[in-house]
Amino acid sequence: MTSCGNEPLFLGGAGCGTCYQIRCMRTNNPACSGQAKTVVITDMNYYPVAKYHFDLSGTAFGALAMPGRNDQLRHAGIIDMQFRRVPCSFRGMKLTFKVLPGANPNYLPVLVQYANRDGTVVRMDLMRSRNGRPTGRWEPMYRSWGSVWRCDSRDTLRGPLSLRVTSESGKTLMANNVIPAGWKGDTSYTSNIQFP
Repeated sequence: MTSCGNEPLFLGGAGCGTCYQIRCMRTNNPACSGQAKTVVITDMNYYPVAKYHFDLSGTAFGALAMPGRNDQLRHAGIIDMQFRRVPCSFRGMKLTFKVLPGANPNYLPVLVQYANRDGTVVRMDLMRSRNGRPTGRWEPMYRSWGSVWRCDSRDTLRGPLSLRVTSESGKTLMANNVIPAGWKGDTSYTSNIQFP
């Protein structure tokens, strides 16, 4: 249940991970169910359609339809919708940090996934280890794009690595030693923390 959002929704990447409740009404299209569904903003949509534009995944678009009419609604193209921002709720999920492909001992790109409540992380810090023990010093990471944060380092990044994340509402959580020694790219590491 994902969607691209135009700039007022994606917010230059800061809106990546936010959740919206959306619905289309039968008055807009007879295939619409009128039932609200929740989608997560995952990407930017550059196509200038309207002030606020959701480019829904096929699954999300079809979920707005009356039973048995999802293909009909998906083929409708552009339709008017009602929407509002809502808290994200990833039941049973913990914050997950995916180290992206292309990572190496001097470049660590991390995608934050399944952030409850605000859905967005506005700051992320990293704590390295030296000789297998945390250094006790937090270093800021930088937003690369969307929900991807990165650390560029002249010194080799050795695990385990701890991450500190701050949500849009100012709540901060620490995922101690979440990325283990011997970490590698294209791998997800699930923490034991989640925004309440």
